[in-house]
Amino acid sequence: MDPIHSTSIIFLNGASSSGKTTLCRALQQVFDYPYFYFSSDQLVEANILPEVDRNTLEGERAWQVIRPRFFDGFHRCIAALAGAGNPLIVEHVIEFQAWLDDCVRLLAPFDVFFVGVHCPLVELERREGERGNRRIGEGRSHLLEGVHTWGVYDFEVDTSLYSPRENAKLINTALANRVEPSAFRRMYAEQIDAKVRRD
Repeated sequence: MDPIHSTSIIFLNGASSSGKTTLCRALQQVFDYPYFYFSSDQLVEANILPEVDRNTLEGERAWQVIRPRFFDGFHRCIAALAGAGNPLIVEHVIEFQAWLDDCVRLLAPFDVFFVGVHCPLVELERREGERGNRRIGEGRSHLLEGVHTWGVYDFEVDTSLYSPRENAKLINTALANRVEPSAFRRMYAEQIDAKVRRD
């Protein structure tokens, strides 16, 4: 196992329909080394979830009750896969500061390259309409709720400007020329500093 790639995670964050999945697949093709691809959508599509009620806030089947545990588990799965020596390309919609904080803490042992995936709202909504399997307005809500405001990135792309393969090549080049410490390492250091101040 290549020691560089065995601890490597390319972590993409962006709104629904921003082009993350196609970009992840393009990255797998562009990278010389074999990377695994992992997303929460894969878990949902594998039907691991019980029947949930999205119209209520309480009860054991309420999505609002199950959802935090689901994403806590997803974040731990990322760390588990990486901990077994698998280089990863991860896609996520980070909807809360706590989610990013959890990922930063759980992935502290690994080399994470954090990529912001942007797309103008008009294009997001056009893609939502074309896909047919997304709730119209989901991408807008992610943008309004601050999907890109929780932390800093190592690199950012706009999927409306370039093809998935072109953006994958840009990420590959940025990865080769990145500046240390990485965004995740800086955010983890801030977490440690904040904990020391509290204690």
